[in-house]
Amino acid sequence: MNKVNCIKLNKELEGLDRAPYPGELGKKILESVSKEAWQQWLDYQTMLINENNLNLFEESSQSYLKQQMEIYFFSEDGDVDKIDGYTPK
Repeated sequence: MNKVNCIKLNKELEGLDRAPYPGELGKKILESVSKEAWQQWLDYQTMLINENNLNLFEESSQSYLKQQMEIYFFSEDGDVDKIDGYTPK
C-alpha cells in the first residue's frame, strides 16, 4: 500500500493504485491525492454531471469537468462550482 501526503485532506493517507486521468494531470493526482479524496471528488463530479445535465460525449462537458477537477484539488481556494443544497464534508 502506497501512502501520499494528500493535498486535499492535508494528511498522509493511502494513495491511488494508478493514475485516474491521462497525462500530466493524472500523474499529479496519482502523486498527491488519496483514495479517500478521489472518492469524494467522484461523488462531487457525479453531482456536477447530474445537476448540470452534462453529456459526457460532448467535449465541452469533458473540459468543464477537467477544469473543475483541477480547481477541486489544486486551486488555492478550491472554489469549484457550487451545487444548491450540497455541503462538503
